[in-house]
Amino acid sequence: MHSAVSGGQFTLSAGGFSAVVTESGAGLRVLRLDGQDLVLSYGPQQVAPAAFGQLLIPWPNRIERGQYSWEGHELQLDISEPRFDCAIHGLVRWLPWSLESQTPEAVALTCRLLGSPGYPFRLALRAEYTLDAGSGLTTRVTALNDGETAAPYGHGAHPYLTVGEPIDGCTVQAPGRRHLPVDAMMIPRGPAEPVDGTPFDLRVPRALGDLRIDRAFTDLERDADGRAWVHLTGSARTTSLWSDRAHPWLELYTADSVPAAERRGGLGAEPMTCPPNAFASRTDLVVLQPGDVFTGTWGITSD
Repeated sequence: MHSAVSGGQFTLSAGGFSAVVTESGAGLRVLRLDGQDLVLSYGPQQVAPAAFGQLLIPWPNRIERGQYSWEGHELQLDISEPRFDCAIHGLVRWLPWSLESQTPEAVALTCRLLGSPGYPFRLALRAEYTLDAGSGLTTRVTALNDGETAAPYGHGAHPYLTVGEPIDGCTVQAPGRRHLPVDAMMIPRGPAEPVDGTPFDLRVPRALGDLRIDRAFTDLERDADGRAWVHLTGSARTTSLWSDRAHPWLELYTADSVPAAERRGGLGAEPMTCPPNAFASRTDLVVLQPGDVFTGTWGITSD
């Protein structure tokens, strides 16, 4: 469907799982199991609302006033979220990505991010989505610095998990031992704090109710394979996201300001390599030297 506003539509299937990945931003537009949505989806003639399913490269979340210093230079990114006077979610989510390869179960897309005034670096990017009949979706994002200078780097992803019902009645379990408070402009002003004794301690499953969340978590509990898990459980099924050790941060967002039809219909579960404002704070910021490669992997499944 090349007439879609999001460009080429790359359809995958394996067992009962199906997915659609878009040329625009290499985003995850659809993910289903046996015809039921696992993520909030949108139509081929829609622009992705509220970052649904988008990849966030070369930074996730916000950079305060779009400003940061790098190797003695003061850099200014475009303000892409005027409400909070920030640059948000990177530079590639609206760019066209090129098809590298496709099978019935997998697709790999690539993008060349060339230098711009606020990000004068070069990256060669690759995103691979793979479906498995037993384990669901695996997404692998790789960045190569093919420029001549060191580049600041981070990435994230923005799926909204759903179980087909409002999240107020769902149970949530998430792995963060610490959460990162932010100010009114959604920028952190101090270190992450323990979740103990706060409404943000989600390590044991709890009913979400009317709790509003839009913050990053770190110090993530992990299983024997090094995966950190988020579980959203409704009346009939559970949708889960996992992320590997390349992602020490996880943003949770209760979809309170998405378009009205989807509001609190899904839980934003965003694996991130660094916290908000990392270009300025340098917290967990990846520095890609020329020729360096960085890879992170995450996935979604259901039972």
